[in-house]
Amino acid sequence: MYHIIFALSCFLFAQPAAAQTQEELFNPSGLQIPRFVSLKSNKIFSRKGPGKRFPIEWVYQQKDLPVEIVQEFDVWRKIKDYEGSESWVHQGLLSGKRTAIALQDPYTQLYKKKERDTKVIGLVEKGATVELLGCFDDWCKVEALNYKGWIEKKNLWGIYESEKFQ
Repeated sequence: MYHIIFALSCFLFAQPAAAQTQEELFNPSGLQIPRFVSLKSNKIFSRKGPGKRFPIEWVYQQKDLPVEIVQEFDVWRKIKDYEGSESWVHQGLLSGKRTAIALQDPYTQLYKKKERDTKVIGLVEKGATVELLGCFDDWCKVEALNYKGWIEKKNLWGIYESEKFQ
């Protein structure tokens, strides 16, 4: 009996001190999940699971494309794109730069001010990516092809309805 207790105590003390907690493993960034980010480069391989041993599922070929992080595991992030596809990418392939996709068909109107009865200064094609400069209540200030203006939040994918930032 003494040998069993001694062996058990040796086993308990031999466990690595750096073992990760569940929170460190499944939310290592400590940031809110879900959240929007964007792709860092023009060619990003996404995988079926969180690791290089998993097969490539998609090859994204658009820098700044907005994606939603829906899960984290160690250094891997499960992302969802605007079409609803989910896959895993390494955290180093993602950027905190905020972008969104225009949703209105065939064009989303770009307004001079955050009011519908103001001048329309441009049209953004459905599916085009815009940079988010700030979002308030129902409107987001965006930049699209060197034009800065306002788009109604409901016409963008890449920002939550209640989200606000400057």
